[in-house]
Amino acid sequence: MTTQKKVIVTGFTPFGEDKINSSWEAVKELKRLGLGKSVDLHVQEIPVEYEAVHDLLPSLWKQHQPKLVVHVGMSWKATTVTLEQCGHNTGYERKDNCGFCPACHCCVEGGPDTIQSVLDMEAVCQRVRDSGLKVAVSVSKDAGRYLCDYSYYTSLHLGERRCAFVHVPPLDKPYSSKELGAALQVVVTEMLQLLTKVERTEKQPHNPSCQHHH
Repeated sequence: MTTQKKVIVTGFTPFGEDKINSSWEAVKELKRLGLGKSVDLHVQEIPVEYEAVHDLLPSLWKQHQPKLVVHVGMSWKATTVTLEQCGHNTGYERKDNCGFCPACHCCVEGGPDTIQSVLDMEAVCQRVRDSGLKVAVSVSKDAGRYLCDYSYYTSLHLGERRCAFVHVPPLDKPYSSKELGAALQVVVTEMLQLLTKVERTEKQPHNPSCQHHH
């Protein structure tokens, strides 16, 4: 019997004037659907607070030792399910739900400007489209320099880039929580399959360039 792969998927609490955050609604729906018997899925709601993210994410990685972490966040600009390729270290000047922003305006002092996911999001996007999913999917390289981007960079830094970030639109603009949850199920499944391929390739000798996708 094969051991289950541990996967963590997070969503955010409401922020600003919002009473609901579509990211957490979608993640709860994903939890109901599951990712199959081979995946041990852990979901977590994250506050829209820099200090909470700074404290919570290291403990999540350490406690669960996940194969993959996928953060999900809501974007008012999004009209598609958007796969983010990289996280950014600097430019965090917008205040969180507590009225706080990092003094250094960065995630990791002295860290690289950007960290790319080990996953090629264009490849994930194409595989999701090929699956016949009725929800539109796209790729972005700008996660927005707020808690979404901050969380992504932090996890990329902590988890040797075995992380992904997915932006979802607000509920019913145009997708319901059920549609977004079903989309996450397909997206995370494809990410896991691609990650397995990446790991196999990395184990092969004399092929050091394969892990860097842009």
